[in-house]
Amino acid sequence: MQTQLKGRDLITLDEWTREEIETLLDVAFQLKRERALGIPHALLRDKVLAMLFFYSSTRTRASFEAGMAQLGGHAQFIESRTTQIAHGDTAKEIGEILGRYNDGIAIRHVDWKVGNRYIREVAEHSRVPVLNMQCDVYHPHQALADLMTIIEKLGDARGKTATISWAYAASYQKPVSVPQSLVTLLPRFGMNVRLVHPPEFGLMPDIMALAEENARQARVGFEVMDDFADGMRDSHVVYAKSWGALLTTEDEQEGARIIDRYRDWIADEDRLKLADQDAIYMHPLPADRGVEVADAVIDGPHSVVYDQAENRLHGQKAVMALTM
Repeated sequence: MQTQLKGRDLITLDEWTREEIETLLDVAFQLKRERALGIPHALLRDKVLAMLFFYSSTRTRASFEAGMAQLGGHAQFIESRTTQIAHGDTAKEIGEILGRYNDGIAIRHVDWKVGNRYIREVAEHSRVPVLNMQCDVYHPHQALADLMTIIEKLGDARGKTATISWAYAASYQKPVSVPQSLVTLLPRFGMNVRLVHPPEFGLMPDIMALAEENARQARVGFEVMDDFADGMRDSHVVYAKSWGALLTTEDEQEGARIIDRYRDWIADEDRLKLADQDAIYMHPLPADRGVEVADAVIDGPHSVVYDQAENRLHGQKAVMALTM
């Protein structure tokens, strides 16, 4: 266990060692047990987390606010469009000023080629830790909760196979940050990873290179596939969600036309039957029901989506308690 994490930014888990991530998991499980037993843990009494949102949220806002309250502190909700941030406050000013008002800054900014750069600029000028609530490149707190859930449900993750697959959703071109965080994290914990998607939905080249290197160092498999059904075969984790064809086109209309070619990429019962008999189905939510995933799957016995969502709370509490 690492005990010197105070003041650390969490922008991507790729910048944390495996031992440091294991510390996050240890504390997350401890806080989850204490929550279940009704044991208070006001570890951040009188501390304030500024939560800056450029992008709407349900689970992220609710879990960070609840987590700070349970840790004895306060979460300050700041929405970019209803503040001067929309009218000229720079990233430097946000880092300097919110870093003096608060004990931590959490930011959600997923605009393509903007979000991660903005978060890093705020962190450069902040005297308090900066936490990435999701950007255009990474979603570290979701990936942490996902890993926590896999360990809970499958035990030792080593040697297990996780299928991270694209799935159809008509709503909009969703960020690539969830699959990118997963393909680099899971191999570090001994999992074989299959990345499954149509040709137009590739991930960033540097992310792919890191995923391959992490798999090589861990001596596990990392495979890229373009057949949805084949990607499911004998898998222990089926994580099927939509993301945009952002590396193919940045045009929303063209992206929508590409997405529309793959309406049959739905996580349904027939495809789930191809996975291991004890496989778990995962999704970060919200899911496009009947389009991205069948009701019988997301509401079925293999689904762990609500435990997965709950673990956002416990993982984030661990991050805040250790860094703030």
